[in-house]
Amino acid sequence: MEPRARLEPTAVWSLVTGLLALGPVALVLGVVALRRTASRHTRGRGIAIAGVVLGVVGTVALLAVVAAVVLTTLATRPLPTDVAEPRDARAQQLVTGSCVASIPEDGPVGSVRVVPCADPHEAQVVTLFAFAEDAVWPGQQAADARVARACVLDESEVTAGVRTVTWSPTEQSWADGDRVGLCLAVVDGGGVTGSFLDGSAELP
Repeated sequence: MEPRARLEPTAVWSLVTGLLALGPVALVLGVVALRRTASRHTRGRGIAIAGVVLGVVGTVALLAVVAAVVLTTLATRPLPTDVAEPRDARAQQLVTGSCVASIPEDGPVGSVRVVPCADPHEAQVVTLFAFAEDAVWPGQQAADARVARACVLDESEVTAGVRTVTWSPTEQSWADGDRVGLCLAVVDGGGVTGSFLDGSAELP
């Protein structure tokens, strides 16, 4: 009677790591196990194939998570104070000094067109209000009021027809970690060039 071939331990480990969602590890061990079962005439080819399958699935899932994290990071990374060229950005990326080509109608603000402040624009972020990171959602009206209190223009700007618009976190964006409210100086119709922050703003 011919003795039964030894079980390839690498195949077992590929399956175990695959079940533990260690995709890349399971994939590598599974490939190694397939080669060893062929060269050493050990058992476990089926187990190794299962490890490879789990490894592929786990690796794809891991790559998807990494890609999502990278894209989210890029989409929420603060902009420089004055961009070099026009670009679309999420409201959460705006910083004090950001110049906005035009502001959307009332309602949740998603993406806006940010332009160099030397280009004609309708609004500029002049103040940020940061809620505490551990703050409890205060309700939309209270959030709006807190941001509005930090949004003040000087008398000359008011006389020139500049008005303020406040963008505060919504309940949904708050749940996603948004804790910053924005105060924008707005000239209806646009055409402003320069910056309100350094006094170089020229109104149309």
